Amino acid sequence: MSTPFSVAGKTAIITGAGSGINFAFARLLLSKNCNVVIADLALHPEAEKHYASLVASPRAVFCKTDVTSWAALENVFAVAIAEFGQFDILCAGAGIFEPPYSNFWYPPGTPKSKDARHGDRYLTMDVNTTHPIRSTQLAISHFLNPPAGKESVSTTNPKRVVICGSIAGQVSALSYPLYFASKHAISGFVRSLGSLEETGIRVAAVAPGLVLTPLITDAPDKARMVDFSTDKYITPEEVAKNLLRLCEDEEIGGGTILEIAAGGKTRKVEPLNDPGPQGEGHTTSHGGVVVDEEGVSFEAVACFCVISGELAPSRLEISTVALPG
Repeated sequence: MSTPFSVAGKTAIITGAGSGINFAFARLLLSKNCNVVIADLALHPEAEKHYASLVASPRAVFCKTDVTSWAALENVFAVAIAEFGQFDILCAGAGIFEPPYSNFWYPPGTPKSKDARHGDRYLTMDVNTTHPIRSTQLAISHFLNPPAGKESVSTTNPKRVVICGSIAGQVSALSYPLYFASKHAISGFVRSLGSLEETGIRVAAVAPGLVLTPLITDAPDKARMVDFSTDKYITPEEVAKNLLRLCEDEEIGGGTILEIAAGGKTRKVEPLNDPGPQGEGHTTSHGGVVVDEEGVSFEAVACFCVISGELAPSRLEISTVALPG
């Protein structure tokens, strides 16, 4: 039995805390006397204003970070140690929703893609899957080998890793296959590390449905999927509260995937024979329609064809349903 964990007096590293869910989680932790290291490319104006308003303990430290760079991730942990002596919580929250510049239907080397044709990687997978895996590796290494004079992780000195998954990890959608694949990978990764709870390290993930964050509201192709007047959605604050639950609730063990529906309703996703997303907030009114950044609408997906040995986007009518989360 581990010692009960409280975030009060602790330090957290949060990737993606410049906006959205992770900003909401950072605010919540700060309100509970937990220091925060913000690892993001930039701060949205609201986040910048909030962090600047902090004048005393607990503190928030911004570390400009490209989470696809392993060197940059290592630097975040070094900053946390330098500023606070140690850290107790990692929230690997940064993510992208398969934008046109890293999208299965706009292959590497084609005009809209920023993924290099011979770059051997997809940015969507680097951000959504590789970054949580690598940052978790780094966190566990630090927990097991803390700075001199600091206590190593144990059941009496527990630590936490929480990751932002999605209901996309339970379902599929032809329209955004990289995004959905990345979230399936996160669910498998988190479950695989569940038994670390016995050592004092809890690794768990939230799996919300539709959350209105800049991933949706600032992306024209995603915003057009949503009817903001009728669709049910989850707030960033509701997700943040459940990230806190993953840290503190003794009834939630390692390896948990905690689904979050509209209204803050939650349930643990079963590893076998799960019925799939429950409650409201996991569908959108126009989820089967993909709209590119120029506003050209077509049913389901933009498919590609082979032209002169190179992949190039074209249009193909295919019936499907996308369930963004």
